[in-house]
Amino acid sequence: MSESRAFCPRCGDPVPERSSDQGEEAADPLRPSAEVELCDSCYFDEFDFVDAPERIDVRVCSQCGAVHRGNRWVDVGARDYTDIAIEEVSEAVAVHVDVADVAWQVEPEQVDENTIRMHTYFTGVVRDTPVEEEVTVPVKIARQTCERCGRIAGDYYASIVQIRAEGRTPTSEETDRAEEIAHDIVADMEATGDRNAFVTEIGETDDGLNIKLSTNKIGKKIANKMVEEFGGTVNDAETLVTEDEDGNEVYRVTFAVRLPPYTPGDVIDLADDDEGPVLVRSAHGNLKGIRVTTGERYEASHDEGASPDARKLGEHDDAERTTVVTVEDENAVQVLDPETYQATTVARPDYFDPDAETVPVLKSRAGLHVLPDPEPDADEDEDKDEDDGYYDPYEHDPNTDV
Repeated sequence: MSESRAFCPRCGDPVPERSSDQGEEAADPLRPSAEVELCDSCYFDEFDFVDAPERIDVRVCSQCGAVHRGNRWVDVGARDYTDIAIEEVSEAVAVHVDVADVAWQVEPEQVDENTIRMHTYFTGVVRDTPVEEEVTVPVKIARQTCERCGRIAGDYYASIVQIRAEGRTPTSEETDRAEEIAHDIVADMEATGDRNAFVTEIGETDDGLNIKLSTNKIGKKIANKMVEEFGGTVNDAETLVTEDEDGNEVYRVTFAVRLPPYTPGDVIDLADDDEGPVLVRSAHGNLKGIRVTTGERYEASHDEGASPDARKLGEHDDAERTTVVTVEDENAVQVLDPETYQATTVARPDYFDPDAETVPVLKSRAGLHVLPDPEPDADEDEDKDEDDGYYDPYEHDPNTDV
């Protein structure tokens, strides 16, 4: 390293000329605009390797572990408060810009329940000179309650989803699915960073299920998803509850989900209809099903929709397996009555397998009827009907008008 024609403006000593590969260019005293450089001795007299605060105060939610940063609470996913302290020190400590090859390590010391003393060690190189420094930063943990947890503790909610059914009580499958949908939607919103998403309360009533939620958006999503999967309708109504700090009106929205009166697997007897009971397959839009006397498809009219005038005879799960005695002709088959064990002639629907030794039958006030066999699991048979899980012969007939 040779001497340059530059002199330190503080002590007057010559400033050594530095090679360009050190990332610095020597000052040229003949250029008025050139930056005047200090010699090493004067430079290191003023050099501060690390700039660190005397203390760091951290606000942590004692319920969910979120950290308050700026003007909002942030989920950091830390395992414990030591991880939070390390992260906060990393954000607060600054290293001089001239230092190269910086390395650092930290040793936390738990002083008490709310204080962690962070011993940090830094090393680096500046002006071809190794430098190192040790800095100790106390981190004070202040346990508080974030807005989200405060709202949850206060049973706050902005919307209610009411799961009801027309003329019946929702099934356990429907209510269980409603709870699952609610938690899935909240989890998806939380994953995107929405801290206002939570389920306040889920309660059963004599008529169905009530789900209290933190936002109207979640309530609307749950209601629409239920109708998408099970059919039915949804109506919403607003109720003025208060005014916010800016004087704006705050409304609470109730989403009333009304599920159809019949569900897939129900066997119903239509009023003013002499073509035989119907095994319901779908309650989306117009009710659809299969005649258990013939196997023909049935679909309610547009005016009837999903609620045709009918009485429920039973469910597919109520059917009992019984022995096939003989096939009489194209329209009749003889089976054993599961109650009297007498051979009884019943209608032969198209889905009846003439080679079957046993079949499921449902005995009701409308008589004895052969029902289709439940479909195997989808893993075993890719012809599984997605609507209800019951075999539909027309689903497999390419010549049938679906």
